[in-house]
Amino acid sequence: MAEPALTLAGGRRPGREGLWDITLLGGRIGAVTPAGTDPGGERVELDGRFVVPGLWDEHVHFTQWTLYRRRLDLSRAESAAEAAHLVRLHLEQEGMPPAGPLVGVGFRDANWPDRPSASLLDGAAGDRPVVLVNADLHSVWLSTAAARRLGARTGDDGLVREEEAFRVEGELNELPDDLVDDWAAAAAAEAASRGVVGVVDFEMTWNRDVWLRRLAAGADLLRVQFAIYPPDLDRAIGEGLRTGDPVGGSGLLTAGFLKVLIDGSLGTRTAFCLDPYPEPEGLPDPHGLLTVPERELEGLLRRSTGAGILPAVHAIGDAANRVALDVFELIGTPGRIEHAQLIADGDLPRFARLGAVASAQPAHAPDDRDAADHHWAGRTARAFPLRSLLDAGAVLALGSDAPVAALDPWQGIAAAVHRTADERPPWHPEQGIRVEEALAASTRGRRDVLPGDVADLAVLDRDPLAAPAAELRTMPVAATLLGGRITHSVL
Repeated sequence: MAEPALTLAGGRRPGREGLWDITLLGGRIGAVTPAGTDPGGERVELDGRFVVPGLWDEHVHFTQWTLYRRRLDLSRAESAAEAAHLVRLHLEQEGMPPAGPLVGVGFRDANWPDRPSASLLDGAAGDRPVVLVNADLHSVWLSTAAARRLGARTGDDGLVREEEAFRVEGELNELPDDLVDDWAAAAAAEAASRGVVGVVDFEMTWNRDVWLRRLAAGADLLRVQFAIYPPDLDRAIGEGLRTGDPVGGSGLLTAGFLKVLIDGSLGTRTAFCLDPYPEPEGLPDPHGLLTVPERELEGLLRRSTGAGILPAVHAIGDAANRVALDVFELIGTPGRIEHAQLIADGDLPRFARLGAVASAQPAHAPDDRDAADHHWAGRTARAFPLRSLLDAGAVLALGSDAPVAALDPWQGIAAAVHRTADERPPWHPEQGIRVEEALAASTRGRRDVLPGDVADLAVLDRDPLAAPAAELRTMPVAATLLGGRITHSVL
């Protein structure tokens, strides 16, 4: 028996005049006609609401985002002393979690007037294990008891960075699967409520099996493209995984990219840069870190691309972006550069020429503006250079890097357009892009609702092309559809 049609009746399409009926059939858009047609089947009256292609978050760490939402939020701390005070207050009022350690998230020490120290955190924690994760995920501040418990070797500052930080974070994430999966379901529902139909998940694990388990248990609100990390490359090749291929029978899971981190972050001052940081004391290297040498990166990408697995190279500093582009050019591969936060002017045209997608997180620009103004002084005109990338012909793919920013594409779209997230004037407004461009970069290039396209859609209460910054950032989403199936609705 043929599936009955569903018609979204009387909707608007941003940038077009009139009202439209959008008929969905078999998971795709069957017809888009002027309002008033009656193809039969079920109708959902949109009453003039706006319909856009469904949104993708092109860079998330989904399990970490799931856990982040249930941990002590330190994002408002304006100093190391205040962060320690918030820890002390939480311990006094809430005590330790049943299994410990206490985990706090979201601190940004790059903006602080003072520095983290083991003694400062121990003063708040006492002999209790406390672990604080930087907003950028590239460093972790541990109490002495936590460092002992997790086998972490810290200095007087109580910090571990990069690979050791990732190891510690991985141990913190080792919770019962059923508990984390329940939390993940709630996070997926929240994402759907913001118009999200798909995510590229860069969780640092063998993530295929995690998502197969979740899908088997009924998780069906999002499309997921999962990343592969170098330790699992041989396994992925042996199992025949190729970028873009479906995995399992749900139609929701696809193989993603080989994720290689070749530098650190601005927040931890380990992003690999052509110029030194102004205050290199205490840093592993004044230029940041190239964590994967160019020759090693070349070998990894030759192996992965030869097996059909395209690269997604984490590169934040301008020197790291140059290394990634050099290797793409050397081996003749397209791929993605994740973050692309600081780019030398001469490297901008190379993105288009090499087919390198700039997978950027625009909400980081207003979040990091103070840190960038200090640590990248004199170079911020080419930081988060979305306008320059588009003008150079590059393809943009926008994401959040959740939990570094919220899994909410509207916050990223607003930041990409308006270059601010508060009452302050736009930061380098010349790098802002148009709403139409930000939407296309958040919908895998789809610019309109067209017959034949997959019926992944978002129904909005406001016209995104006319919304002021605050309204764009908090865009009310009335419904989300995934393959023609409603995954969120307040209609």
